[in-house]
Amino acid sequence: MIQSVETPHAPLPAGHYAQATVWNDLIFVSGQLPIHPVTKEKITGSIDEQSRQVLENMKAILEAAGSDLNHVLKTTVYIADIALWDQVNAVYADFFGEHKPARAVVPTNRLHYGFLIEIEAVAVRRANQ
Repeated sequence: MIQSVETPHAPLPAGHYAQATVWNDLIFVSGQLPIHPVTKEKITGSIDEQSRQVLENMKAILEAAGSDLNHVLKTTVYIADIALWDQVNAVYADFFGEHKPARAVVPTNRLHYGFLIEIEAVAVRRANQ
């Protein structure tokens, strides 16, 4: 049975999708944008600020689904300009620490609301969930 995940600790969907869906022990996190979950503020500052907010949102959804950053199998990172990659990678590496999930980086021309980054993920639930 497919389950939907919803937590107030990440932005609630503005369209017809779930924050994440879970099937068996696999968690599929929808693309996260740099929106603060409480204030609903669109974070439009530096790529570092936007990256941190996106990863915080992803982390909150993973925790609500019974997982964490150490159980992420793969991410797809969409960035508005490949020239931003070094900064994104530094924030990403700091967030994940020693854990290195598989990853794809997709440079795009534009993202929703003019954001610079969006990240989606596939993870597995922690044991005993």
